[in-house]
Formats: sequence, C-alpha cells, structure tokens
Amino acid sequence: MHHVAFLQDLAVVMIVAAIVTVLFRQLKQPVVLGYILAGVIIGPHTPPALLIGDKHTIETLSELGVIFLMFSLGLEFTLGKLKKVGATAFVAATLSILFMASAGFQVGRLFGWSQLDSIFLGAIISISSTAIIIKALEEQGKTKERFAELIFGILIVEDILAIVMIALLSGFATTGSLAPTEVGRTILKLSAFLGALLVTGLIAVPRLLNYVARFKSNEMLLVTVVGLCFGVSLLAVKLGYSVALGAFLIGAIVAEARQIVKIEALMHPVRDLFSAVFFVSIGLLIDPALLLQYWVPVLVISAVVIVGQVFSCSVGTFVAGHDLRSSLRVGMGLAQIGEFSFIIAALGLTLKVTSEFLYPIAVAVSAVTTLVNPYLLRNSDRLIGWFDRAAPKSIAATLGTYTRWMGSLRQSQSEHFGRQLMRQWGWQITLNLLLIAAVFIAAAWLRWRAPRWLPAPPGGEDGLKAALWLGAMIVSLPMLIATVRKLAALGMLISEMSVTREAAGENTANFRAIVANTILTAACAALFLIVMLLSSAILPSRNVLIVAALVVVAAAVLLRRAFVRLYSKAQIALRETFDTPADPSPHAPTALPAALRNAELATVLIEDGSPAAGVFIAELRLRTTSGASIVGIERDETNIVNPTPDEELRIGDRVLLLGTAAQLESAKLLLSPRAAA
Repeated sequence: MHHVAFLQDLAVVMIVAAIVTVLFRQLKQPVVLGYILAGVIIGPHTPPALLIGDKHTIETLSELGVIFLMFSLGLEFTLGKLKKVGATAFVAATLSILFMASAGFQVGRLFGWSQLDSIFLGAIISISSTAIIIKALEEQGKTKERFAELIFGILIVEDILAIVMIALLSGFATTGSLAPTEVGRTILKLSAFLGALLVTGLIAVPRLLNYVARFKSNEMLLVTVVGLCFGVSLLAVKLGYSVALGAFLIGAIVAEARQIVKIEALMHPVRDLFSAVFFVSIGLLIDPALLLQYWVPVLVISAVVIVGQVFSCSVGTFVAGHDLRSSLRVGMGLAQIGEFSFIIAALGLTLKVTSEFLYPIAVAVSAVTTLVNPYLLRNSDRLIGWFDRAAPKSIAATLGTYTRWMGSLRQSQSEHFGRQLMRQWGWQITLNLLLIAAVFIAAAWLRWRAPRWLPAPPGGEDGLKAALWLGAMIVSLPMLIATVRKLAALGMLISEMSVTREAAGENTANFRAIVANTILTAACAALFLIVMLLSSAILPSRNVLIVAALVVVAAAVLLRRAFVRLYSKAQIALRETFDTPADPSPHAPTALPAALRNAELATVLIEDGSPAAGVFIAELRLRTTSGASIVGIERDETNIVNPTPDEELRIGDRVLLLGTAAQLESAKLLLSPRAAA
C-alpha cells in the first residue's frame, strides 16, 4: 500500500499548496511564502492531525524541484551571459563568502558556541539560496534585468565555491586541519570536471538535439532533454558534487541549441510543478517549538544574514566596477540562505562535530530570510532612492568617479589587440590543461574502480598502469600538441610586445628569438611536470614507462597532422555551437546582418614570417579575433573559393578577406609578419 500513501501525501501537498497560493495571489504576496506556509500547515510539527505520512518521499520529490529550477536557470542564463558577468560574479561572491563566514564565526563565539559550531555557522550563512531567489525574481518579472543577471552569476559562483567549501569542511572536521595538497586536489578535480563537461557537452548535445528535432515531436524532445538533465545531475552526484551544479551546467549547454525557445516552453510546466513541492518541503522542516526555543539566535543570525549579505554583495559588485544603484539592487536580492545551508548543517550532524540545535536554527533562519527577501526586492528601488537622497553629495560623486574609471579601464584593456590575443590563448591553454587533467583523473579512477567486464591486461598491476597511462596519453595528445603550438605562438607574441625595434635596433630579431624560445622551453618543461604529476597514480615501472613513452612519441610524430585536424574539428564544432542562432519566433522579422550590409573585400599576401603560414584556418580564429572571414585563396594558378576551416595556409597565398573596414584592418594586422603570433 506504499503507492497509496505516496499518492495521499502528494495529493495533500498539492491541494494545500494550491489553496494557500490562490490566497496569497489574492493578497498580492509572494507565492514562495505561500508554499512555505503550506509546508508548515501540513508538517509533522503542526497539530492536530498528521497529514503527511512519509515526509522523506516529499523531500525526494523536492530534489526534483531543485534540479528543474537549476536546469531552467541554465536555459535562461547562458554561458555567454556567465562570461559577461564572470569577473563581477567571482569578485562579489568571494568577498561575500569571506565576509559572511567571518561574521558567522564571530556571532557563534558571542553565543558561547564551540569552535566547530561557529565555523559551520559561518559556512551556513555565507551561501545564498539559488532556488528561492530565482523564484522571487521570476514572480516579480525581473529575471531579464541587468542586476538580475549579476545576481544569477554570483549565485552560480557561490554554488561552485560552496562545493569546495563542503570538501574543505569535511577534511577540517575529521582531521582538525587543512592540507594545502588536499585543497589543490579538490579545486583541480572540480575544474577538470567543469572543463570536460562543458567542452564535451557543447560539442555533442546541440547535435543530438538537432537530430531529435528532425522528428518534429515535442514528446521526443522533452524526454531527451529531461534525460540529459537527470543524467548529468546523476554524474555530478556520483563524482561528489551537487545535483544543482550538474543541472545548471547541462541547462547552460542545452541553451546553446537551436531549439532553445521550444525547450523552454516545454520545461516551464514541469519546473513549476516540482518547484512547488520543493518550497513546501522547506516548510515541512520548520518546527514552531524550536523557533520559540531558539528565537534569540534565530533573529540575531537572520539580521546578520540580511545586513551582511546586502553590504558584502553590494560592496563586491561595486568594487568590480558597477554603479552604486545596480550594486545595491544586487545586494538586496541576495539577502537569503537556503539549500546549501541545509547541506552544510546536515554535514556537521553526519560527521558528529556540531550540536543538534544548529540544523533547526539554519532552517529557521532560511525561513525568516525567505519571508524578508521578496519584500527587499519589491522595495529595492524605494530604498535606493532614499539612499540617493540621504548620501552626502561628495561621497556620491567619489563613488561615481570610481565607477566611470573602472568602466574606462575595462574598455581600454579590451581594445588592446595584443593583450586580447594573450587572454584568448591563455584561456585556450588553461582549458586544454583542464581536459588533460580530466583524462588522467578518469584513468586513475579506472585503476581503483575498473569495471568487472573490463579485460585484465597482461602484467598484473604494472600492466594495468601501463595500459591506463598509454591510453590517457594517446587521448591527451591532441590537447598536448595544441597546447605546445599555442605556447609557441604566445612566446612569439610576448617577444614581439616586449622587444621593440627602438630598443634593440639591429638585434631585434635575435633578441625576439631568444625571448620566444626561452618562454617556449620553460613552458614545455612546466607542461611536462604537470603531466607527470597528473599521471603519478598510474605510472608503471621504469622500463615499461620507457617503452610506453616511445610509443607516445612515435604516435605524436606519425599522427601529428591527424591530431591537429581532430583538434581543429573540435574547435570548429564549438564555434558552430555558439554561432548557430536559436530557432526564431515565427513572427520575428528577418533582417540582413549589419556585417553584410557594410562588407568590403581585401586581399592579403601570406609572407614568410607571417603567423598564418603553415596554420589551419580554424587555428587562426580570424573571425573570432577580428570579425573578418576568409572567403577565398589564390594559390599558384588555382583558386579556392570558400575554403574549409581545415585548409592550411601557405607562404605565397593571396587570401581574400570579407568584413567591415575596421575588421579588415584588424585581420591584416593579425596576418602580417609584424604580428609574429
């Protein structure tokens, strides 16, 4: 009869939630509060009758609510938006977490709690609730505003940092100290997981959805998307991360597909259903008796959360270069704690290092701040207007000057061509290293948890290590070769920027060669050390390692061009994912792109010393860096029209470029021997 009890519990949850929600709509109050009140009404702590037989089942369903909420956030908050607010989000989230963790620790010590209770309290109040804040912004129709995008970015960075924090708290609670190696290992594994998932997903998922969309079936598309959502969330949990992180990442990946408009429409009803269960489950946790028992700590900590989050997030956003009004709106939108706070509080109980009262206090503080947060958001403009009138004119002028200075600084940096190239190549090298790390981490995992169906290699343990190391190196070779090529280009660019003809005179070329070769040699040595450290868990004996290394070297030499082509095709696939527009609305007007309306043609000769000589078109990323496109190549007596991205440019080629006047000038500079990149 378990299914009958489950149906009864779900019926009670949805009926009471519907009644309270209608009532709150009539009173023009936040619906989130109605869901939480419904949970309190039907919860096990509210007499006279026990309306819910098994609250654990409802909690399981609430996990689905978290998954769908975070997945929907990923659909709306694409990777492009995350990149746009990434610096601000990182600065604001880091400052907020450090400030709130310190404030929580001090409050715990003032109450006379133990050191571990105080440390966990600081961690509990340092992470805002993504699910609750998203719902509050949606109800008020503010998800598309600029400050909301900043809030979403900060929430995502906080969730990522919360995962690191949980790992560090686990180690500290059990050992009493933090080992730097453990911290580095945790961050490396998380970075490798994020990099590998994003690259693999961006290449594979949009193409899978394009295939499914051919059948013109909403059912097939919905089932496929939900399967991807659950699959990646499960993968994240299996690797020790949260379902929220996995759901958001796959949502951001699916958002790059052409079918995003249709997918959002299909997912909204599913998300609303399970998110209602999630907020009701929060109400189930609230015990009015415990609120009365610990009402002083609950009120004090709630005040610290509201004031501290508003202050720290506002300051962090302002320091990152945004105006005072947007910064204050961001701070007022983040004055709340939620799901990660429950996870951290439950971790302390599981490890038996915190007092039992800490968990109900965390739930109560979350409830109080959830009650306050929608009103802060609703009245943020009024409060900011009061601040504008009350703030001294001199202070307001100083703050405005700082904001303008930061804006001009960012603009001048973005216009510097050399630095822009260095940043792009630096990110590409970092991403390659993360993918290599993911490959070796997976190989190490296979060593300890190899599936039973996997045949055992000859040579026992040493043979297994050799097979895993050789396989990891072969898989990593495309990234390793691409990294060495990028390092060589980076060395040439740095030498060009650092050694000027005015300073070096006739020895300019020699000095530039010395600088470029020194940078390349040092970087390759560092790359070798990184690979050795990553493969330390699967290194075979010396003789076997020498043989395997010779095999890798032979593969690199013989298959180098094939690996370069493979890497280029992966780059092209990623670029196509970002360049492919979403399916437009049937009523959306079509217009000729501005790039075509103002396009011009220009011819550039590939000379000896040009950075384009011997390079595939895909590797140049000419369209990304300059905006111009290669539409033709004149080579000897042949003409290549619309060359493919894997076409290799040669010395003597005359390249036909298409773009605006400014784009053509940038492309000429990039292709000239003077660029040396």
